[in-house]
Amino acid sequence: MINKEETLRLEAYLKEKLNPGLRLLSRDKLNDSLEVYLGAEFLAVVYKDEEEGETSYQFMMTVLKEDIMGG
Repeated sequence: MINKEETLRLEAYLKEKLNPGLRLLSRDKLNDSLEVYLGAEFLAVVYKDEEEGETSYQFMMTVLKEDIMGG
């Protein structure tokens, strides 16, 4: 589960590293990940991974061929 404090810290980190316009929003019915938006555009999903006492966050962004080919 990603709590409110984690969300705010992660959002601040991503804003600093990538773009100050990013927003993280919780996902319907899922509490292990957040949606990443730039303005109104959906960009990616951030997943929380807890393994062997370590916590990490995976930023998963899919780019469709149609998006980069302009059509």
